[in-house]
Amino acid sequence: MNTQEIVAKLWNLCNVLRDDGITYHQYVTELTYILFLKMAKETYTEDPIPEDCRWDALRDLRGLDLKNHYKKVLDKLGTETQGRVREIYAGAATNIDEPKNLEKIITSIDELDWFSAKEEGLGSLYEGLLEKNANEKKSGAGQYFTPRVLIDVMTRLVKPQPGERCN
Repeated sequence: MNTQEIVAKLWNLCNVLRDDGITYHQYVTELTYILFLKMAKETYTEDPIPEDCRWDALRDLRGLDLKNHYKKVLDKLGTETQGRVREIYAGAATNIDEPKNLEKIITSIDELDWFSAKEEGLGSLYEGLLEKNANEKKSGAGQYFTPRVLIDVMTRLVKPQPGERCN
């Protein structure tokens, strides 16, 4: 599965959430929280994540049980974990109101071979979603701002030093 196919599938999930009153930017945030858990499972890096907050715990729930558990997961990851996980989920909350929509996202992400896009980079997925959003808006492309929490995590990971340039 290439990046364009993955973006198309993710965009279809965005359409599901739009019916639930979720804006594009809220969708990207929701997707980020969920994809992080899926990626941790796929890359065998779930150790910093409490067992009841891991991908399999979400994947195995349905309906209102899933929605209630997901809210608890977001809170727990933002308050009871350490390091990068805590930074990503600090203050996290969901805007998904309809349990069946959350269930559809979890199920669809679980079936998605998103990791096959790693050659082009996961940033390509994000850029693809930005492009789809710009094409759908009557006003065309606009300005997009990277969430502060993501900027902070990226900066800590890259560890830039005074005098260095990013190209």
